[in-house]
Amino acid sequence: MFEKFRKNKDELGSAKEEEGGTAETAQYQPQETEPEKTSNVIEQPSPKPSEQTKMPEPAQQRTMSTGEDIGIGALMDKRNKLEETIDYVGLMIKNLKDKRTNLEKSIEDESVDIKNLKEKLVKVGQYIEEEKQGIKTLQQKRSNVEREADDVATIINNLREKLLSIDRVVNEEGSKIEKFKGARPKSESSFS
Repeated sequence: MFEKFRKNKDELGSAKEEEGGTAETAQYQPQETEPEKTSNVIEQPSPKPSEQTKMPEPAQQRTMSTGEDIGIGALMDKRNKLEETIDYVGLMIKNLKDKRTNLEKSIEDESVDIKNLKEKLVKVGQYIEEEKQGIKTLQQKRSNVEREADDVATIINNLREKLLSIDRVVNEEGSKIEKFKGARPKSESSFS
């Protein structure tokens, strides 16, 4: 990210060499700075006593004004805001994933409940079909029993009629025997 600024420093160093300065006098050694301390002036290390040369004052002003002009502070602020935004978006994504996971779990639970209910309804349907078949079988058996009962009633009526006819015959024969017996004592009494 700071490559751009290092290139600018290198270009400044090469410009000083062209003006007659040495590369050693304008060496740039980057220091580790925290992002919040962007307004600090970049300090150049003091040259060794044997290499002391007089630095022109405008070069130091260029370093300060260059750092401020290119907006490093604003860039750092934007980067911080972007990091906060990324964190916020990450949190939103996590929340959405959690909600999606909960919805998937709820849907799966509902799916299982519906499958269980469907299985129960299929069993109830099978039970109803079995009961219908059972009822049809019972109706057929009842019809058979009714027919047999009608047949038995017909047989009973036929037997009753036969018994009545036999009873009539017996009564007729009984009355004939009574008449015959009644007629017989008169004749026997006349013989005696």
